[in-house]
Amino acid sequence: MTENIEFYGGIYGVANARLAERKAWVLEMAGLTERQQSMTGELATGWKQRLALGCAMVHEPDILFLDEPTGGVDPASRRNFWELIYTVAEQGVTVFVTTHYMDEAEHCDRLALIYRGQLIALGSPRSLKEDAVRGVLLGAEVEPLMEALAALEAEPAAHDVAIFGNALHITVTTAEDEAVVRAALQRAGITIRMLQPILPSLEDVFVSLVEQADREGGRSANE
Repeated sequence: MTENIEFYGGIYGVANARLAERKAWVLEMAGLTERQQSMTGELATGWKQRLALGCAMVHEPDILFLDEPTGGVDPASRRNFWELIYTVAEQGVTVFVTTHYMDEAEHCDRLALIYRGQLIALGSPRSLKEDAVRGVLLGAEVEPLMEALAALEAEPAAHDVAIFGNALHITVTTAEDEAVVRAALQRAGITIRMLQPILPSLEDVFVSLVEQADREGGRSANE
């Protein structure tokens, strides 16, 4: 493992007098001090990702690009890896991260959402949640779930309906449409355990923006 760090130190031109200190920092930062004699190929994926981050930081860059750094690792390793990213950012490094996990995007200060190669939104997680979703988002805990989905897909007041875990997220125009949605579910014989306005998640934001982009793209194609 230490050979990997030394190899990248050489590629980045880290002076020998400085390399030993940087190698020790990488091992401590990544929590690999006790594993420094291990072969890299024997490490679990999460530990390999930590080592890769350390190798990318060995030359003390001002800007760091990480392309889906937590792909294929377990949830605990993902959380630990993001703590390492925070540690790096606190040292003044600008970190660019690409990810397809919307919950990970919550950790970022500023987001750029890309769809079909086009930038469709730019801002903080909070600003995107406040501005991107048009209308009111309702959360519904209902049974049976699939029958409720089918009932609401036929309801004009429900502009968009999606399954989130064991619940539905329903986009309507105004808060008054909650009563319309409730009535549609009751007519279909659906048991309503909860139906109320909720704050959108980043996944809600992305889905909403994608649908807006598709609608605008469709209009442009027909003009």
